[in-house]
Amino acid sequence: MTLAVRVIPCLDVAEGRVVKGVNFTGLRDAGDPVELARAYGAAGADELTFLDITASSGNRAPTFDIVARSAEEVFIPLTVGGGVRSCADVDALLRAGADKVGVNTAAIARPALIGEIAQRYGSQVLVLSADVRRVPAGDPATASGFEVTTHGGRRGTGLDALEWLVRARDLGAGEVLLNSMDADGTKAGFDLELIAAARAVMDLPLIASGGAGAVEHFLPAVRAGADALLAASVFHFGDFTVADVKAALRAAGIEVR
Repeated sequence: MTLAVRVIPCLDVAEGRVVKGVNFTGLRDAGDPVELARAYGAAGADELTFLDITASSGNRAPTFDIVARSAEEVFIPLTVGGGVRSCADVDALLRAGADKVGVNTAAIARPALIGEIAQRYGSQVLVLSADVRRVPAGDPATASGFEVTTHGGRRGTGLDALEWLVRARDLGAGEVLLNSMDADGTKAGFDLELIAAARAVMDLPLIASGGAGAVEHFLPAVRAGADALLAASVFHFGDFTVADVKAALRAAGIEVR
């Protein structure tokens, strides 16, 4: 585990607006991404994550303009994912102001992309974004019971999620953004079983995502093995703040930034 746990607001972007739903459906507007980025920078967020949730399914390039405008407003690390298919996309995002780049759909289609990005820009730039869901017991393709999905969680792959995390690490990924599709947007708590399973098979920094609904949900995720904690709607709609989460973790003896 890293020395200090990070708290990271996530901006799911579609058509130039921040949106949030349940399991990536039933989306509702949550505001302007640049304005939200500015607010979170001032509120003590350790990093920001931008995910263009329709770029892959819509076969679009990443939203470079939003990244560039946000980078002018905030001075914390920005991770950008959605629609990244090549080193040229990574180069353009880094030039626009991103610090790290998330890959998911394109890496599953062509795993060599992970190594290409890591070799050219360094593993520290590359975040493997894994949208994971449970599969029925006994599925022969997924011994762990977890499957990785693509296209914003819209398509199953038949790939065992834990095997994929290990392979991506070996190919050069520097960090894992682990999103539980089953918990996403439910506010029922992080998927602790998934976090613990991922932590058991690889030692990369692990960002837990999906399911945060109360301040009390964050500490169990850290104890399950998360190095960083990502949430969206609870921050966007004012359920509680980044500072509230950090205070609760600090009170439990967890070092935060």
